[in-house]
Amino acid sequence: MRVSTLDPISMNDVTDVDKAPFVIEGEGDNALKIYFENEANKAEYLGIETEHPGEDFEHSLDNPAGMGPGDMHK
Repeated sequence: MRVSTLDPISMNDVTDVDKAPFVIEGEGDNALKIYFENEANKAEYLGIETEHPGEDFEHSLDNPAGMGPGDMHK
């Protein structure tokens, strides 16, 4: 598991990891443990919507419209 002590919301380094809130993203060796300065930052992080390209097929990001002269995608 990889560990990040950089709070992704405040961009401050978390020094007291024994008391700091955290989340674990992923599983196994590729998991990432992310520490936060406080519960508010953790909640804000968890509220950020993310796309899961290998799992979320509800919306297509394809742009079938031509983008201008010379665009081969028509």
